[in-house]
Amino acid sequence: MQKLLDTLVLNIFISCGVILGGTLLGSLGSVFTGQAPGHSMLELAGKLKIWALVTAMGGTFDTLKAIETGFLGGQPGMVAKQALMIFSSFLGAHAGYLFLLWLAGEKQL
Repeated sequence: MQKLLDTLVLNIFISCGVILGGTLLGSLGSVFTGQAPGHSMLELAGKLKIWALVTAMGGTFDTLKAIETGFLGGQPGMVAKQALMIFSSFLGAHAGYLFLLWLAGEKQL
C-alpha cells in the first residue's frame, strides 16, 4: 500500500513538473522569437497536459496492458490501481496548469 501511495505522489509531481518546466522553457523560446511569453505559456500548458500524463505513467502501453489484464483476468484491483495512477497524473498536470493560469492572472473557464 505504501508503494502505491509513493507512486501516486511521484506521478503528481512528475506531471506537474512537466507542465511547469515545459511551459517556462517554451515561453523562453517565444521571447527569442519576439512573441508574448504569457500567451504562449498558457497555450503550451494546454498542449502539454496529455504528454505530462504519459510521462508520469512511464508510457501508456504498460498501463493499457495492465488494464486489459485486469479486465480479462478478473482482477479489479489492478484496474483500480491503474485508474488511480491515471487520475494522479491528471491531477498533477491540471494543478500545474491552474498554477500557470494563476501566475498569468487568467481566470479559469
